[in-house]
Amino acid sequence: MPRAKRIHQLPAADRPREKLHKKGAGALSDFELLEVIIGKGAPTTDVGTIARSVLKLIHKDDTELNFKALLAIKGINTATAGRILASVEFARRYLIKDAEPLQNIRDFLARLDDIRTKQQEYVVCLSLDGGQRLIAKRTVTVGTLDAAIVHPREIYADAIADRAASIVIAHNHPSGDTKPSHKDIELTQQLSAAGQLLGITLRDHLIITKTGYFSFKQHHLL
Repeated sequence: MPRAKRIHQLPAADRPREKLHKKGAGALSDFELLEVIIGKGAPTTDVGTIARSVLKLIHKDDTELNFKALLAIKGINTATAGRILASVEFARRYLIKDAEPLQNIRDFLARLDDIRTKQQEYVVCLSLDGGQRLIAKRTVTVGTLDAAIVHPREIYADAIADRAASIVIAHNHPSGDTKPSHKDIELTQQLSAAGQLLGITLRDHLIITKTGYFSFKQHHLL
C-alpha cells in the first residue's frame, strides 16, 4: 500500500489551505478540514497522520470527543485539542440549527441524552426561538457528584444574547434519584420569576438520570 504523501509533497493546488482559499470550505473532505483546523504536525507526527487519527476517533460511536481522548492521540497537545474542541462547539452553537420545533419532553430529552451518564452534575440550558426551534445548547456549569451551584443570571445571560423566546433547563443527578432537592425547587422558582421579568419563558426544568427523568412542569411545580 503506497504511503500517504505529506502536505508539502502535494501539488500546491491540492494542499488543503490553498484549496480552501480557491474553492471554498465546501470543496474540502472531512480529512482536509481537520488538517486545516489542526494546522501543523508535531516533531514526530505529520498533520495528516494526526488528522486521520482524529477522524477515526470522531467516527467511534462509543467515544466522547473531549480533551482526554484527543490528548491520547500522538502529536496532539493541549493547544491543538483546544482548537478542535472549540471548532466543534462553535459550529454546534451557531451554525447547526434544528429545523424542527421542540414540542414536548421527548424532544427535550433527545437533546439532553449526553448528560445522563455524567459523573458530575451538569446544568444545561436549551435556548429556543419563537417557533420553539433550538437556537443553542450550552453547559452552564459543572458541579460535584451531588451539587451544582448556578445563579439565574448565568442562565439568562446567554439566553438574552441568543434573543431566545424561551428556555429549557436541565441537570443530571449522578445518584440516580430523580427527586428534586429543596435547592432544585428554589432555583426553579427563581428562574421562573426572572423569566417573567425578562420576557423569556421557562418552559421546563428537567432532572435527568441514567434511567429516568423528573419534569417540574409535569408535576405542577412550574
